[in-house]
Amino acid sequence: MCCLNFSNISRSAPDCDNSDTGTLPCESILFFHYFHNLTGVLLRAVIIRPQGLQTHGDFVMQKRIFIIFTIAFLFLTGCLSPKIKLFSDSTEPLREFVLEGRGKGKVLVISVKGFISDTSEKGFLSSNPSMVEKLVSQLVKAEKDKKIRAILLKIDSPGGTATASDLLYHELMEFKERTGVKILVSMMDLATSGGYYISLPADFILAHPTTITGSVGVVFIRPKVRGLMEKIGLDVEVSKSGKNKDMGSPFRETAEDEQKIFQNIIQNFSRRFLSLVEKHRRLAPDVLTEISSACVYTASDARDIGLVDDIAYLSQAIAKAKSMSGLPEDAKVVVYRRTEYPEDNLYNTSGMKSDSGKLSLINLKLPGTVPFLQTGFYYLWMPWSGGYGF
Repeated sequence: MCCLNFSNISRSAPDCDNSDTGTLPCESILFFHYFHNLTGVLLRAVIIRPQGLQTHGDFVMQKRIFIIFTIAFLFLTGCLSPKIKLFSDSTEPLREFVLEGRGKGKVLVISVKGFISDTSEKGFLSSNPSMVEKLVSQLVKAEKDKKIRAILLKIDSPGGTATASDLLYHELMEFKERTGVKILVSMMDLATSGGYYISLPADFILAHPTTITGSVGVVFIRPKVRGLMEKIGLDVEVSKSGKNKDMGSPFRETAEDEQKIFQNIIQNFSRRFLSLVEKHRRLAPDVLTEISSACVYTASDARDIGLVDDIAYLSQAIAKAKSMSGLPEDAKVVVYRRTEYPEDNLYNTSGMKSDSGKLSLINLKLPGTVPFLQTGFYYLWMPWSGGYGF
């Protein structure tokens, strides 16, 4: 039987003076002192042989154990650690990466993918900036680089909230006015409703051959739980200062006069959308009347009625951006990211994600809340919600 005798551990710690010990804190030095003595005790306890009979193998084993304990100590005190983070974040600065080209001037590619919102994306243990914040951050960085002569927005979005869509529209218009940089849009799978709204500032709009676009309109979504509450025997009592104070409440049916108020708001938002389409696309009155139904269109139909300028693949969109901005064919094509990707290319959609420059072992971000469960006004095409997107 082996008994550990801790009497060998020195009870007197070395003098601790941070001025003489570099950057190690006093607590780390004390801990290392006791750790070193404890390791010695453990080493002698692991391999017990009569004194003078220890073999070469025993010394090798003790050396290995000492190395393991030392590395463990360095990890625990933070003196040695790889660049690995348990949780991803968005604190890394945006960096420029060249995807192709070596010539003068640059085309910046910005990927806009997913639901358009000005609310940060909440995860289980972390959060990411909103799409509005991400895009504006890239515009601010681009404005400081005078070599940026064109921006290509690669849009794949069904739309989003009315306010977030309008914010991005406004930021893009302001950026154009301040810099004179050409803006082009390359539509991917979807560029509907808010996705089309943010395309309007572009000097040229290109759709992929399989793009779906349009849905020029607004939808007001408000979930109702009255029927469910009746089934489970719950009720909500509301005291209010005016008859319309709780209009839109999920706990009761919407009154007829409230429906009219909501419809008036919807029509106001819709008219704003249509007026911007008229301003930027200069469509004939009969075409405006047609698209006011909020119908969606294929790429070829959208080109025929003037919602887009042409149909092209992404590489052709890059060439168009260089041509319109007066750049040579070998001009650089760049992206802003928070991390570097091996063999990076135009089809990487990580530009609008809050990527960390370090490896993340745990990413517990939960899926975002389904938009149609949140009350609000949306420039959004939602075929999954039973047709309410039209």
